Amino acid sequence: MLYWLFTQVLQKYVHSFNVFGYVTTRVALASLTSLALSLALGPPLIRWLQIKSFGQHVREEGPQSHFKKAGTPTMGGLLIVAGIVVPTLLWADLRNQYIWLALLGLLGFGAIGFIDDYAKVTKKRNLGLTARQKFWLQVACAMVVAFFLLLLHADQAYSTAINVPFFKQFKPELLIEPLTRNFWTYPLAFVLFYIFIVFVMVGSSNAVNLTDGLDGLAIGLMIIASGAMTVLTYVSSHRQFADYLDLAHLPRSQELTVFCASMVGASLGFLWYNCHPAQVFMGDVGSLALGGGLGIVAVLIKQEILLIFVGGIFVIEALSVILQVGSYKLRGGKRIFKMAPIHHHFEALGWPESKVIARFWIAGFVMALFALTTLKLR
Repeated sequence: MLYWLFTQVLQKYVHSFNVFGYVTTRVALASLTSLALSLALGPPLIRWLQIKSFGQHVREEGPQSHFKKAGTPTMGGLLIVAGIVVPTLLWADLRNQYIWLALLGLLGFGAIGFIDDYAKVTKKRNLGLTARQKFWLQVACAMVVAFFLLLLHADQAYSTAINVPFFKQFKPELLIEPLTRNFWTYPLAFVLFYIFIVFVMVGSSNAVNLTDGLDGLAIGLMIIASGAMTVLTYVSSHRQFADYLDLAHLPRSQELTVFCASMVGASLGFLWYNCHPAQVFMGDVGSLALGGGLGIVAVLIKQEILLIFVGGIFVIEALSVILQVGSYKLRGGKRIFKMAPIHHHFEALGWPESKVIARFWIAGFVMALFALTTLKLR
């Protein structure tokens, strides 16, 4: 909105407004806007959640030290979502289809989380959507995104090939047969593509959700991951950088840089209130939205595999749950970890919560740096 006002209207009268046409300017403004918005809306939102008694329920099987967190306001992810959506609408070029797909992924998964959170807080116990209901809603949202991606591919605005780190030429194609404009053939001809997009987006969303168990842990890792994605979207959209790094040049991804910068700013603002001891929790509305947003950005810039390293701790957290459940079912009740997700395992070993958080942040930062170095190691 402001992008259009400054570059399409006011620039005709004041030439200096052309500075808002540069994505670097809008990235800085978007991150600052989202940070300021999150900091300003935080206190009234927390008070409103307290008045409504929308407090966190703590599982009985969880760490004993977490019982004191019971009743802390949850659904603070509404603050994060607002801190991403508003600056994106203000500073991005809304003629770019990638922006609308990114917002669709963010809001779609956030809506699922909101439904789950609202059911929990109104029932006053840890009962929201069932795991199956939540999963199939996520699948449906991801399939809608995948369908629009195929429409972009039909207009040659999106590639369905996969970029593989460390390899220049190896780019497997997901489409089973050439794309046609017969909509009725989509579900059958592009099964592999749908499965891949669903796996990336649903996996990313749930991985962030599983990581959200300690004060500031998930949101701190999101700052790191979204910061890395900001770099990736920028270099993918910049022809000189893309050529130097042997990346596919994706000019449409330029506006995603604004979206990712908004994620960084909103996450920083939320961390102000979510750091230990937390004043508010993001809830599923925040974690599912952030994971979905991260996943759709990776899909749009063709860095789905690199997302494994960008969000390395998220992946490890999800794998720890899968291994724990698998071991329990296949080995007659035997567990690999003292508790899952793995951050609770380290708590059970005697690590203070603040130490677990700081060390996971460090590990996440190292993995994100490694992901960026792979761009040239091809």
